Amino acid sequence: MERHFKVTATEGIHARPAAILVSAIKPFISAVELKYNGQSANLRSILSVMTLCVPVHAMITIVAEGDDSKELLDKLSEVILSQGIGEGCEN
Repeated sequence: MERHFKVTATEGIHARPAAILVSAIKPFISAVELKYNGQSANLRSILSVMTLCVPVHAMITIVAEGDDSKELLDKLSEVILSQGIGEGCEN
């Protein structure tokens, strides 16, 4: 499963937003990646996410695979929107 977002955080996805996302998925067991600009990062690793250097207005995709992937993506969507990290989009 996957979801698409447009990054709205002024500084993009730097240390604080990356930490928020990594923390939000701790209770879940599904594999999850953040994809940007043809590259992907393990969303369970702050350092991995930060290496993507995702700027403001970037389009990202979060991909989850596993038994609780829908719940994981629902939680991430909630966190991304409520923390001002990004907004959902269709494509």
